Amino acid sequence: MPHKRLALVLALMSAPFALALAQTPASLPATSPAVAPMPADPWLWLEDVEGERSMAWVRAQNAETRAVLEAEPGFTRLRDELLAILDSDERIPFVVKRGDYLYNFWRDRENPAGLWRRTTLEEYRKPEPAWDVLLDLDALNRAENMNWVWRGADCLRPAYDRCLVSLSRGGADAIEIREWDKSDRAFVADGFRLPEAKGGAGWRDADSLFVYTDFGPGSMTVSGYPRQAKLWQRGTPLSEARLVFEGRAEDMFIAAGRDHTPGFERDFVSRTIAFYNDELFLRAEDGTLTRVDAPNSANKTPFREWLILELREDYSAGGRTFPKGAVIATRLDAFMAGGRDFDVLFEPSPSTAFVSLTPTQNHLILNVLEHVKNRLYVLTYRNGEWGSEPMHGAPAFGTVSVAAVDAEASDEYFLTVTGFLTPTTLKFGRIGGVPEPLKQLPAFFNAEGLEVSQHFVTSRDGTRVPYFMIARKGIEKNGRNPTLLFGYGGFEISLTPGYSAGVGRAWLEAGGVYVVANIRGGGEYGPRWHQAGLKQNRPRIFEDFAAVAEDLIARGITSPPHLGIQGGSNGGLLVGNMLVHYPQLFGAVVCQVPLLDMRRYHLLLAGASWMAEYGNPDDPAQWAFIEGFSPYHNVRADVRYPPVLFTTSTRDDRVHPAHARKMHALMRSKGHASFYYENIEGGHGGAANNAQTAFMNALAFTFLKKKLFPE
Repeated sequence: MPHKRLALVLALMSAPFALALAQTPASLPATSPAVAPMPADPWLWLEDVEGERSMAWVRAQNAETRAVLEAEPGFTRLRDELLAILDSDERIPFVVKRGDYLYNFWRDRENPAGLWRRTTLEEYRKPEPAWDVLLDLDALNRAENMNWVWRGADCLRPAYDRCLVSLSRGGADAIEIREWDKSDRAFVADGFRLPEAKGGAGWRDADSLFVYTDFGPGSMTVSGYPRQAKLWQRGTPLSEARLVFEGRAEDMFIAAGRDHTPGFERDFVSRTIAFYNDELFLRAEDGTLTRVDAPNSANKTPFREWLILELREDYSAGGRTFPKGAVIATRLDAFMAGGRDFDVLFEPSPSTAFVSLTPTQNHLILNVLEHVKNRLYVLTYRNGEWGSEPMHGAPAFGTVSVAAVDAEASDEYFLTVTGFLTPTTLKFGRIGGVPEPLKQLPAFFNAEGLEVSQHFVTSRDGTRVPYFMIARKGIEKNGRNPTLLFGYGGFEISLTPGYSAGVGRAWLEAGGVYVVANIRGGGEYGPRWHQAGLKQNRPRIFEDFAAVAEDLIARGITSPPHLGIQGGSNGGLLVGNMLVHYPQLFGAVVCQVPLLDMRRYHLLLAGASWMAEYGNPDDPAQWAFIEGFSPYHNVRADVRYPPVLFTTSTRDDRVHPAHARKMHALMRSKGHASFYYENIEGGHGGAANNAQTAFMNALAFTFLKKKLFPE
């Protein structure tokens, strides 16, 4: 439903949204007249994504990097081992229940593009369930001579026989949507079909859709997302779809959708103005819109008769003030009538943060982080108030997530438990009982002798910052342990322990130390942790990451020649800044699908949608601080930088590949050790299938081993 915070999903996760506003150097100024002119950018031509000159340059860089890293001993073996893990039949086939069936999308060696399939719960309990294949994406690709990547299916309840299937060309955010019929196991010849664009669609009923996509000139925001939502009737051309809502060009994203919950069927319109700034409207049968008058900064979730608010700022209502980070609930009808009496479902402490609420038939399951460790509680509304108790049978340790099996018909749930050294387990339970193991990932790497420890370090401004370390028990503190430090630090995204077979096989088994830093900018301690690193406060994030690195060195775990860092997307901006501002701390840097040119980031693809996070470089006052964390503008010829590997994807239509392209070209022009690889497909995830993922990961780990392991 569009009442969730769309901005977070759109910008950071692999959701089916894409760019329709192509931007190239020919159509964009090199700088804004509002800011003092920058020196001419000699690498501006690399912003022409698929231009002949740009792609010739890309292929030349790729060939050079492959020649160096593929020749390293162990590269081929590592690539093949990683691919075997990704293709393994022993992986957990995670499912979602729709009607009487459990649905799963599956890739393996024989099906690299994947199979959309279903089974029953009875079958799913078996070690090797019998699957009913609904759509073979490899067969579709062969028939259409395409490389479609699966982006999900929205099926119309209650029969779930008609579905809107979303397909991405080469893994980009842009999707094509087609109506599919389960009875015929085929796309509907004269059914709903949306051409490739950023946006989406959802069922209103069997003969109409809410659609938000590229409707032509003026229909997309500056960020490249839909500006308009329309209602499209079956049997009519898309051009005749009726306008439901139109936002402003400077908004981020407009969407509309229907809540199909029996007894609570309602239409909503969502206007995402910017990150952490959105409006929700209730749409009446006659098309009139009534704003849900809650703070724009709050997550607003209508749920059955309730309105649930996740607060990002203090909020005063009903004679009370609720703190940021709290989650509160009231009855939606009463709220729309002017009532402001709320119940508190969660109130944060200095050590806790809200993660999620999962509804079942009679309860809500509350998931909370306490010093980056999950805790589960069951909330029940009875006798006019919400009660809370710890969830029976929830694990005491590990990262835990919960999904209802069928929120309208039962209190059953799927429980996923994982940890750095604990293979992921999927459990099946019912509130009040003890969950039973249903599926378990095998041990894809040898964890014998390894241990996980949590540490805290004091950052430059006195803030305590946690981090996790995975290392050999009794590790020798000689400063020579090859150590990989990973971070993200943005958009209120929390990094919690999780089982990574790739990290285990490629790094831990080889004797490396792995560290995950829970720096500010993330959500580990709620909105306050995120807001502490916004805009002019961005350097606090980098200081936190540097403090973790310095602590690892001071403790004798490692030393700069053996300490590497890795990050992607916003994490690429993080490690890019560590590269240029803290080069003395590191021996190698892997920078993936990154933001790096912060002078032009808002002009490239979806970049304008992130100004609430980073600031507006067209504003001279804001550029004054943004320039300080723009890696592209802080490279010097007279500084010794650690060697760096930049990776990106031509088909990334979220973070423009020119960030990595231009940074590599600039580094090389100043004589620095820089390597580059651009996957021609893959979207923002960097890879379109398991083989590409294995190859990209093998490149990164081979580079890190080559630079960090003692000779």
